[in-house]
Amino acid sequence: MSADTQKRLAGEAAALRVESGMIVGLGTGSTAAWFVKALAARGLSGLRCVPTSEATAELARELGLPLSTLEDTPRIDLTVDGADEVGPGLALIKGGGAALLREKLVWEASSRCIVIADKAKVVPVLGKFALPIEVVAFGHKTTANRIADVLSDHEIAMPARVRTAERGLVRTDGGNLIYDASCQAIHNPIRLADDLKLITGVVEHGLFLDLADEAIIGTDDGVELLTP
Repeated sequence: MSADTQKRLAGEAAALRVESGMIVGLGTGSTAAWFVKALAARGLSGLRCVPTSEATAELARELGLPLSTLEDTPRIDLTVDGADEVGPGLALIKGGGAALLREKLVWEASSRCIVIADKAKVVPVLGKFALPIEVVAFGHKTTANRIADVLSDHEIAMPARVRTAERGLVRTDGGNLIYDASCQAIHNPIRLADDLKLITGVVEHGLFLDLADEAIIGTDDGVELLTP
């Protein structure tokens, strides 16, 4: 079974957790897109959806889902989102889609969060997927130097690299930049998360800790449910 099929199974299973009248946070990325499609197909009444990116908002509009904002609906019943890695205790790395700040704001406003992923995303130790770090564009190279010092303190030798695409530097919906840190293994994600947040110029990082209530993992045999 392909990874895309596993993502679809996880997204469809998560859509069944949504009830009419809920306020739902919509994640960003290829797996979250399957959830958005499955949710729209259910045709539930009274939904209000808070997207975590402009790309997700555009997809939701095309599918006829009613949208709201975090300002208008500051308390969210359920958020469903993908992850780049799912580690022990449902510790996550997110941000491959460059939406990590808005994602974390929506997650932290939610009463319940479900992460959806294909089986390959489940890992014994976080860090093989490069850790995204969102930084303010102004003076970002000096911020990168401070990030390198913190990574070194955590025995991570490779410096973080600014994310680029064909059009140049990748910018988030908020106009910030993304640096990706090739950690290989993050042995103390809690301490690393705290240390990164202390750096002037760092807006947010892709470590999502103690936020996911459940994981729905697509496998060759259907879906697998994980809890912290």
